[in-house]
Amino acid sequence: MRFSSVVSAVVGLCSASTYAVSNSTTSQSTQKLLKGDFKPAQVFENTNLVRTVNLEKGYVRETTNVLITNTDKNPQSEYYVPFDYDVIGRIGGFDVRDKKNAEKGSLEVTVAPLAEVLDASGNSSRSTQYYIVHLDEPVPPKGTVTLSISYHILGALKPLPASIRQEEKQYLTYDFSAYAPSAYKTVKQKTKVKFPSTDVPEYTTTEGLTSNVDPEKQGTQYSYGPYDTSKVSPGTTYPISVRYEFNKPLLVCSVLERDVEVSHWGGNLATEERYWLRHDGASLSNHFSRVAWSTQSFYVNAGQMSTSALRELKVPLRPGSVDPYFTDDIGNVSTSRFRPNNVRDASLELKPRYPLFGGWKYSFRIGWNNALSSFLRKLKTPSDAYVLSVPLVQGPKMAEGIQYEQFVLRVILPEGATNVNYQIHGGTGVPTLHAEHSLHKTFMDTLGRTELKLSGTNVVDEARDINLLVTYEYTLMSALRKPLTIVAGFAVVFVVVYLVGSIDTSIGKKRR
Repeated sequence: MRFSSVVSAVVGLCSASTYAVSNSTTSQSTQKLLKGDFKPAQVFENTNLVRTVNLEKGYVRETTNVLITNTDKNPQSEYYVPFDYDVIGRIGGFDVRDKKNAEKGSLEVTVAPLAEVLDASGNSSRSTQYYIVHLDEPVPPKGTVTLSISYHILGALKPLPASIRQEEKQYLTYDFSAYAPSAYKTVKQKTKVKFPSTDVPEYTTTEGLTSNVDPEKQGTQYSYGPYDTSKVSPGTTYPISVRYEFNKPLLVCSVLERDVEVSHWGGNLATEERYWLRHDGASLSNHFSRVAWSTQSFYVNAGQMSTSALRELKVPLRPGSVDPYFTDDIGNVSTSRFRPNNVRDASLELKPRYPLFGGWKYSFRIGWNNALSSFLRKLKTPSDAYVLSVPLVQGPKMAEGIQYEQFVLRVILPEGATNVNYQIHGGTGVPTLHAEHSLHKTFMDTLGRTELKLSGTNVVDEARDINLLVTYEYTLMSALRKPLTIVAGFAVVFVVVYLVGSIDTSIGKKRR
């Protein structure tokens, strides 16, 4: 989408005095506490459900298309999606759309945890938590709606074996249910599992659920079902376990801190990102051998073999990016390569000081500059209003994907910027974000720069497709505050120096 269309989309935003955010962000930040013995009313029926479990990256991506039917006598507008208590804390990017009206965007969703209830032994009985999907229009009796529900699960993949030799392949396992979790009765359902390769040495086969071979194999996709589950109670599970080759890094960033600093006087947009990265894959069963790694790297570069170790990171940057840097805890890292480009994305290729194997960690920071004119526009109305459009997440773009457990984005605006609002635009699976306002004090500031801080959890690299729009007002007097302060400061210094210099400190004879 062009910047002009983005600007026109947020003109109405500038007149608002409160934060404007996407439906997904707003709704997920609102929670509704349910009673410990709560169970959704059986007002819906899943007439047909097709679930896709994508294991092609280092995290699980699930998408469910379900045709729901209102079986109650009254119109219904709330649809419950259940998750186990130990899973819901690792869910991110929860997104629901009306499949026939996808252009309307995401539906409103609220998180509805159950209140804690202790049993006779004092143990918590919170086994199920819920997301509540609020439909745009109530579904009339016997009416139907097709929903597309998607989300990702962090930390759900485990290496098996947990330790391997340096040259061995890495295999991961994932456990799920052949019956899709649902709060309602499901008449017919099917689950598709997408693997990164055809090397799937172990997988569960079902017995008696269907007359066909189950699962059905088609290349890298395995299909469980379709099943007739009209007589199966909601919440029933059928455990499935798969083990497959994933000879790539299983990258998890425990914390990503991303700073975007706007300078009107310098016409510059400075970006810095700080990473605390780790590899959650299989650890080494023996000591690391530099000689063996050199030999292995030769064959990897020749495309004759692969490795689960992280060798390099590739970071695509916006056109016109300049002045990149790459440092870690020791200092500047010279094993990097920058390919500038003013038309297409620039490329920053990074090589850590050492290969990253399972269980190893590496912390570093990268930064670069861009011309502010490529990201900022001044609006005609209201006067002195600006709109800034930046990616929510940038960083490395890897085929295996990256998970961000904690995400912090700070947008540092010029000193004196007021009426700051933000909006999430584009992409799917917008993470839950918490906004804070504060002042960021730097060199030669008087009051401090206006800072918008957005923080969230369970973010993945798919958030690269999401843009953050920030609108603010910045008057001429606010722009002149710093230079006038500097001029006044120098004037005071000169006056003080002149006054001190005019004092007669000579030693002479006293007059009688």
